[in-house]
Amino acid sequence: MTNAMLRLLIADGNDRDGRAKREAAIGSTTSQAFAAVVGDLAPEAACTLLNPADAGAGLEAGLDAYDGLVLTGSTLRLAEGGPAVERQLDLMRGALEAGLPVFGSCWGMQVAAAVAGGEVGKNPRGPEYGFARRLAATGAGATHPLLAGRGHAWDAPAIHLDAVLSAPPGACVLAANAVLDVQAIEIRYGRGLFWGTQYHPETDFDELAALLRLSAKEVVTAGLAADHGAVGTYADDIAELTDDDGPARRHRAWRLGIGADVLEAGQRRREIGNFLKALAARRGHEGQKRDRVAR
Repeated sequence: MTNAMLRLLIADGNDRDGRAKREAAIGSTTSQAFAAVVGDLAPEAACTLLNPADAGAGLEAGLDAYDGLVLTGSTLRLAEGGPAVERQLDLMRGALEAGLPVFGSCWGMQVAAAVAGGEVGKNPRGPEYGFARRLAATGAGATHPLLAGRGHAWDAPAIHLDAVLSAPPGACVLAANAVLDVQAIEIRYGRGLFWGTQYHPETDFDELAALLRLSAKEVVTAGLAADHGAVGTYADDIAELTDDDGPARRHRAWRLGIGADVLEAGQRRREIGNFLKALAARRGHEGQKRDRVAR
């Protein structure tokens, strides 16, 4: 994929405490890990990291200096409110009103939906910890560029308690499963366009395993595992999927019930690659328009 000169703003959804806990457990913040994925998919893209939950975390350049914005996942909850949440709502609103394309996973999608008038809260059908299963495109999603390359059904890394319970007015729901009616969405707000997923296409296996261990209490409380030890065993199986392909990896994948849609990095990250491709096409189109005006 050629995305030379793309300028991407990656906003970390976590507050200072959330970033510290994650970095201690995983070795990187959420925005750093997301930037690494972008670097794999689009080596020439320039990523600027931002911590919008923090007071005084301003941009050296304005939003118009970027081709797109990403808002990552977070341990925060919209229902709890507070300045760290409000600052991110303000960033999302400002970016969309300015006409900036935005991608968000999990928390990022919830923030966009809330800004545009959707309902976000605790999913009455329960959480997803580990993988979102049997995701399927809606009629609109089947031909939408965000989901280009996805099959009829797929699984994806997922960790969430809250979700978008009601899509914003005029939004287009792109994917769903038995647990949640809004798993992927397009939102038009102001002059901007948001694409997002409730699941985490950016999350690699070692990262997912570490996040499950951090969430062990919640996983047990949800009734998905008998105790913390069971969560740890499940997380270990996931972490070991990072090994080179071979019989042991295939055996673990079989036990976990996952296939190529999760195992192959390019397929697992499909939505991010599609967003970057759309940004590159938009940038090229705008460059052509400027050239015609200059002539």
